[in-house]
Amino acid sequence: MAEDFSRAVELGLKLSKRIYYGKDKSTGASAPPRQLSMTAEAESFLPTAPMVYAEINDPSMVDNPDVPSYQPYVYGRCDPPALIPLRMHRVSLEVDCCLDTAFVTVSGAWRLDCVSASRSCSCRIAVPIGEQGSVLGVEVESPLKSFSRELISTEDAEADAAKTASSKDGFLIKGHIYTFKVPKIDGGTILSVKFSWSQKLLYQDGRFSLNVPFTFPSYVNPVVKSTSKRENILVNVNSGIGTEVFFESTSHPLKKIKHEASKIGFSTEREVPCWSRDDFNISYNVASNEIVGGVLLQSPPLHDFDEREMFCLYLYPGKIMNHKVFRKEVVFLVDISASMQGTPLDCVKTALLTALFKLCPVDTFNIIAFNESSLLFSSSTVQATKDMVGKASEWIEMKFVAEGGTNIAAPLNQAINMFSKAGGSLPLVFLVTDGAVEDEKEICDRMRRHLVEGGGLITPRICTFGIGLYCNHYFLQMLAQIGRGHYDAAFDLECVNSRLERLISSASSVVVADISVDSLKDLDSLEIFPAQTPDLSTGSPVLIWGRYTRSFPDNVEVYGTLADLGKFELTIKVQNAKDVPIDRVIARRQVDSLTACAWLSGSKQLEEKATKLSLFTGVPSEYTSITVVETDKCILAAMTKTVEERRDDVGAKKTTFMRSLGIGFGDLEATAENRPPEQAEPKLYETSEMMLKAATNLCSKWCDCCCCMCFLQCCNKLNDQCAIAFTQLCTILACFECINVCCEICSGD
Repeated sequence: MAEDFSRAVELGLKLSKRIYYGKDKSTGASAPPRQLSMTAEAESFLPTAPMVYAEINDPSMVDNPDVPSYQPYVYGRCDPPALIPLRMHRVSLEVDCCLDTAFVTVSGAWRLDCVSASRSCSCRIAVPIGEQGSVLGVEVESPLKSFSRELISTEDAEADAAKTASSKDGFLIKGHIYTFKVPKIDGGTILSVKFSWSQKLLYQDGRFSLNVPFTFPSYVNPVVKSTSKRENILVNVNSGIGTEVFFESTSHPLKKIKHEASKIGFSTEREVPCWSRDDFNISYNVASNEIVGGVLLQSPPLHDFDEREMFCLYLYPGKIMNHKVFRKEVVFLVDISASMQGTPLDCVKTALLTALFKLCPVDTFNIIAFNESSLLFSSSTVQATKDMVGKASEWIEMKFVAEGGTNIAAPLNQAINMFSKAGGSLPLVFLVTDGAVEDEKEICDRMRRHLVEGGGLITPRICTFGIGLYCNHYFLQMLAQIGRGHYDAAFDLECVNSRLERLISSASSVVVADISVDSLKDLDSLEIFPAQTPDLSTGSPVLIWGRYTRSFPDNVEVYGTLADLGKFELTIKVQNAKDVPIDRVIARRQVDSLTACAWLSGSKQLEEKATKLSLFTGVPSEYTSITVVETDKCILAAMTKTVEERRDDVGAKKTTFMRSLGIGFGDLEATAENRPPEQAEPKLYETSEMMLKAATNLCSKWCDCCCCMCFLQCCNKLNDQCAIAFTQLCTILACFECINVCCEICSGD
């Protein structure tokens, strides 16, 4: 789908060259057409910032809406449609950072200046969202219409089966670019778009960092150079821990507007010569040299379906130089089934080799490559000496050949039973796969009995990494939760290497293990997530959240084990969360946790709870669907002005169902057929290639005449329009029962 999108934009940019925008009044020179620089030619044309495109089916509509350029008429249609990037006239960015989550809102205005004023077209909106992002809101305004995004339960969506079945829009490209279209926008219209999402802040060595996609291509700058281009940025940081926040760096010039211990704010409002050519980055330090933590309490928000009080406990590891990390026993489990061939396996190999070279000589490791069977580098874990790591590298290059099916249970059992029972080191399992298996629930139950009942430092930690949409990510999340490890995923194959390296690095730098908070067990009506507390590592703070009733203690004692096997104790002060929206910070994690638990247990009650939470917080889930509500302002203005009648009347509103943004529960059929992960993405458009196939099947059923098949082959070589025309011709002939004439002519020849 990414390639389809890029090709559509490239075609759109070529189409836009035919538009004449007149003379720039500030310079007196003719406004130049959009130019594709050498760098732009080499790019993929995927959006690197919020963008709006004109979706062009009929090239003849491409023109200046203000002054027609009277270009020669263009015959034919664009199939699939071309995408012409619209010029942006204003943009603002607002970021609120709370604990380890950022809430981002981007607002902007784009003008449909590439379509004649007498014509209209659909406009496609594409927004790249950041690290582990969740779409929270979409608002589109034009003089005549408005569009807004709403969540409904899957049950309500299924009640209108026809609309649900026809929902083919609203999806993620490469797992992080959300796109959908709004229909029938008149040429010359200015669209105001407001898009909001949440994303995770990256943490390393006491520092939080944020990256927001904010790189605009040069061809979205206004045609007239003298046009005002104002860039507004507002950033608010609330660490929530009570200690001072230290600002470190930013990609854009910012002015400090407030600084109150754990809070800091920045803003900028400036005239720029061109729109931002860099992503927005900011980093700040929140931790001291020592491990710090806190507990925040919050009452349930208004209209919350759960009336229990909320709490959030967090631990930050502080500076890495002040903490000793555990010695490790590591077993890498790598899926080498046929579907991993090419980029996925190459990226995993690169990340694995990097991880091996980072091991200390006192660490031990082993590698298990699996498909239907298992290949072991060694019968037991071996010391991570330079010589042994070199041999492992050679073994990887020789044995990592993508073939066969997928069996996770057997190699996972081998890995769990491979660790020594002597203690003194932290056993870690890293499972990497792109597929789903039938016995996932049995694997979870078996691991829970083995790991949870065992307890202690000698219990292996399981970290999981999923590639693409065919694997069951809720199985991988649950397995990591049971194993007190970490989970991550890559839906974009280009990110497999970097994300897997980061997961391994973070999980391998544990400073406190076996964390327990005994005082929480005495709370009434306690519900706590995650059920098994993960270890504290230098690259990953620990967050524990949940619900309770009645009173909460003034202080909480946290216990654990340090890398030197000494005891860790920390007394944490409990305070009310004044300006930290705990419910929003934990919303995505809680929805995912409830969904994983519902999948494992099969509990309808947990499914209903996840559904309610998704609808209340606006975070998409497996049990909710996205709709776009279109409001016709003209019809709305003509209605009676009373609020009650506007609420009851639906004549001014039209609801369009979007595709689900859920990642699903794996695809056993795709795994059995060894489909590569890139095939899981939906198609951007129903292409003419599918029409050609339909025409081929249609003519094959009607007659076996060779001339029809030859004609189709010629169409395939010439152009897509030929295929469409021939499909229509065959349909007409069939309706008039004239296809026999074609057969007689063919037989006569």
